[in-house]
Amino acid sequence: MLLPGTQMHIITFLFVCIEAVILCYLLIYRLARPDDKTAYLNIILIFLLVVYNVTGGLLPDENLPGSYFVQMAIAYATGFITPCYFPYYVYKAFGLEKMKFHAYKGVYFFLVAPYILFVIVFGFTGKLEFAKDLLILPVVYAVWVIFSLAKAIRYKYKGNFKSSDSKEEITVLFLSLTPWVCLPIIDFLNMGQGVEASITNVGFLLLFALQIKRHIAELRKEHERLITTEQQLTNWNNTLTDEVARRTNDLEKINEQRTNTFVNLAHETKTPLTLISNYLDEYLHKNENSEELQVVKKNIDKLTSDIVNFFDVEKFNKGIVVYNHAVISNLSDIVNEVLKIFEPYANKRLITLTASVENNVYVKADPSALNRVANNLIENAIKFSEDNSVIHIKLSSNGDSVNFLVKDFGVGISTEYQKKIFEPYFQITNKKANGQGMGLGLPIVKKIVEELNGTIAVRSKGKIESGTEIIVDLPLHKKLEGEIISKPDIPSYFSSTLVEQEVECKPYNEKEKTILVVEDNISMANYLSRKLCENYNVYTALNGNEALKQLKELPVLPDLIISDVMMDKMDGYAFAKIISSNANYGHIPFIFITAKSAPNDKYEGLRLGAIDYVQKPFMMQELLQKIDSILTVTSKQKRSILNTAFASLNRNDRTTQTGTLHSFEENCQMYNLSAREKEIAELICRGLKYKAIADTLFIAERTVTKHAQNIFEKVEVSNKVELCNKLEYSGTSA
Repeated sequence: MLLPGTQMHIITFLFVCIEAVILCYLLIYRLARPDDKTAYLNIILIFLLVVYNVTGGLLPDENLPGSYFVQMAIAYATGFITPCYFPYYVYKAFGLEKMKFHAYKGVYFFLVAPYILFVIVFGFTGKLEFAKDLLILPVVYAVWVIFSLAKAIRYKYKGNFKSSDSKEEITVLFLSLTPWVCLPIIDFLNMGQGVEASITNVGFLLLFALQIKRHIAELRKEHERLITTEQQLTNWNNTLTDEVARRTNDLEKINEQRTNTFVNLAHETKTPLTLISNYLDEYLHKNENSEELQVVKKNIDKLTSDIVNFFDVEKFNKGIVVYNHAVISNLSDIVNEVLKIFEPYANKRLITLTASVENNVYVKADPSALNRVANNLIENAIKFSEDNSVIHIKLSSNGDSVNFLVKDFGVGISTEYQKKIFEPYFQITNKKANGQGMGLGLPIVKKIVEELNGTIAVRSKGKIESGTEIIVDLPLHKKLEGEIISKPDIPSYFSSTLVEQEVECKPYNEKEKTILVVEDNISMANYLSRKLCENYNVYTALNGNEALKQLKELPVLPDLIISDVMMDKMDGYAFAKIISSNANYGHIPFIFITAKSAPNDKYEGLRLGAIDYVQKPFMMQELLQKIDSILTVTSKQKRSILNTAFASLNRNDRTTQTGTLHSFEENCQMYNLSAREKEIAELICRGLKYKAIADTLFIAERTVTKHAQNIFEKVEVSNKVELCNKLEYSGTSA
């Protein structure tokens, strides 16, 4: 039974439809799993079967284009292509290594070549039956392939055909190949297109079914592995979650313990500070006031203020009540009192405080808390404003709210930091600013404002435009007749003025050594200056920039520089680096004084050329002794240089440069200096810095330093002058 209008048998058409559906499925599967190479092999196999069935079913047909010869050549060609692909398919899809010869060579010799011969004979004779007799070679080759297939399966399973997989595989492979071997017999018996299509297609579909079965088995295994992996991941995740929770809990406990330790420390510190402060106040009240005791008092107040701020932040965090907000306060009076406290300091820096304070603005709040808010905001505005600038303070009421505004024209705060400044201990910069605190003032202000159901906002454009505006809004209290107004009980450590005495210097004395002190804390600078002025000329600078300016203006270069490390504008390390690289200043001895205690910081200071690194707190007597020792050594070095210079002038005129260099060579050999050490020693004696020597010899500066240490040890000297003298070097100075 043929398909209407064609030569295709209905059975062939059914196989074409089935295989077309399978082909679509395989294409979708291939898209879903592009890494599956077997799917690609199956697509080619099914496609070849579809082509074979379509051409074998439709051709020859006189209604289709092309001659009888062309149509038959195409029909037989498609019948040959599928058997040609079979060895390659089983070699790749089933891993039959022994089929490699047939996959890459055999099919070309025994299938492709006979087909070409068949086409030629058929084309010349026009006799199909005669040409078909030539196809006996492919039939014989097919028998060879069957034997090779059996051998390949035996090799794959190592001779074991008892397993179900091997039996199944060999059965299906033989069933799929045998129909193609029997095609000549089917054709000879003229069994018809339907029988031929059934036999050949069923064999290959069995082969495909075997592959599908294996795919299903693999997918099941993958699914089982996926479930197992998912269960393991779930278990691991639960374990990890438990571990994270446990460690988080441990860290929270450790943090809680540390916080409690610090809180206890702060609490314990408050008692001795209170005693010291009170006894000092009594002493100052009974006895004559002195500048030294005022400095002590001021710094005790500063320390107490920091401790109290820390303690109060922790109280706020724990929800402990700090202030009594059930009382009525006159915010106008509080702001005016705070302005009086800071006015001297502002005047000292030529900062103008413009205040617009509305009278009798009342707030239901603890007056000490309100004083703390005003004190912190105005102090910050002054602290971060440039000299000779303006600060606006405004207090006004509007309806049911109170508006307190503080606006400065300082450096400003960038948007990314405007929320962080209210976090405890946050500092906008890691660099130290003059007068920088612990980062607790604004967090305390925010906590107080929130307790009063108010708001605090920051307006600043940071680098775009200078200045910062902080606005606090609080609920207004309308005072009733007879209500008592509370006065703030402000401890002395919260009301102490920021005014610092200027550093004073005595007139220059040419008979004394000169020391430059670089320290941003004015009290410390004053203290060092006062102590050092007894024996030396002392000049002071508050940061590295100011020190560089002073070096150009001083009547004489300093014999020693003492510098803090943490300073604003230019820190001590940057200042020391500039000094060491400057030919005019590089010889000046350098001492660092700092509160930093990390070993790496000390190494950094010494690497920059510092002679010593003194950590705060220090004993002044120890510092004075170090200064005296350093200046004594440098004086001896200068005398040695002068003596050497005079001795060189009085040398025998017959001593030539060549003779001098000859002595230098002999001395280098005598002290067992290597060739590299001799080069470096000569450059040192010529006056080159270590960096210049490194650049000249194309080596690292640290290598030069190491060689220099070895040279000094071998020659047994402690400085460059002694080295040049011992080696008897007298070359041209660099």
